[in-house]
Amino acid sequence: MQENYLAKWLNNELTEEELAAFKESDEYTSYQRIIKASDSLNGPDFDMENALEAVKNKRTLHESKVVQLKPFRRFLQVAAAVMIIMIGSYFYLNTLDESFSTQYAQNEEVILPDSSKIILNADSEISFNPKKWDKKRNVTLKGEAFFKVAKGKRFTVATDHGTVAVLGTQFNVENRKGFFEVTCFEGLVGVTYNGKETKLPAGTSFMVVDGNIVASETPKSSTPSWLNKESTFKSIPLKYVLAEFQRQHDIQVETQNIDLGKLFTGTFSNTNTDLALQSISVPSQLQFKLDGKKVLFYAESAP
Repeated sequence: MQENYLAKWLNNELTEEELAAFKESDEYTSYQRIIKASDSLNGPDFDMENALEAVKNKRTLHESKVVQLKPFRRFLQVAAAVMIIMIGSYFYLNTLDESFSTQYAQNEEVILPDSSKIILNADSEISFNPKKWDKKRNVTLKGEAFFKVAKGKRFTVATDHGTVAVLGTQFNVENRKGFFEVTCFEGLVGVTYNGKETKLPAGTSFMVVDGNIVASETPKSSTPSWLNKESTFKSIPLKYVLAEFQRQHDIQVETQNIDLGKLFTGTFSNTNTDLALQSISVPSQLQFKLDGKKVLFYAESAP
C-alpha cells in the first residue's frame, strides 16, 4: 500500500481503483477495527459557560488578595513613613543654628534678625537660631567679636568661659583658650564667670587670664582697637600676643628659648607685617626670622 492511502482514505479522497487496492491490504482491516472501537468511546460532558465563569471567579479572588489589598497596605506604610520624616525634619530644622566664621586675617560683619550688628575678628565664629530669635536672643561665640545691640529685649552671649547679658548696648568679647575679656563701651553689661555676675558700666572691662581674674586697663576709645586695624595689649603674657599676631597676619609663629609668660604692653599693626614684627620684637628684646608664611621668634642670646 502506498504511504499516502491512509490520509486520502480518512479524507475520502481515494479513487475507486485506489480504494479497491487499499481494501485488499492488511492495514485496512486493522484500521477498521480501530475506528469501530473508537466509536464506542464517550468523552466527559464539558460546559463551556460554566468553565469560563469558574476561571473569572478564580482570577477575581487572586486579584483581591494580591493586587488590591497588598498595595493599599503598602501605601499606608509609605505614607506613615513620609509623615514621620516630614515632622522630624520640621523639628530638626527648627533646632539648627546658623553659623558665621572668619579665617586668619579676616573680619566679617553679621546683621542679626533684630538688626543688631556683630563684627567678627580673625579666626572667630558665632552661631544663633534665627527661627527662635524672638523668644531666645542668644549668640554663641568662639573667638572675638564686637557687638552693637539694638534696643529691645535681653541679649545674651554664651562663651566657654562665661556668659554676657546686655540690653541695648555696645561691647566687645574675646573668648580664646586661656583668655577671656569683656569690655563695655556703651550701656551696661553683666558678665557671669564661675557662677558670679559682675556688672560692667561703660568704660570698664572684665578680664580672666589663665583662670585668674586680673585688673584691666580702661578703654581709651569708643570701639576696640582691632576695628582700627591694630591689636593693643596691656600687661598680657607674650604667648597671647604672638597668637594674635598669627591670627591677624596668617603667619605661623614658632619660638625658641623665650619666656612666653613674659608680660607685654604695646600695639602692633594688623595690616603691616614688617611693622608688626618690629613692634613685638623690640620692646620684648627678641629676634625674629621671617621665611615666607613662617616666623621664628628667639632670644638675643640664642644662636
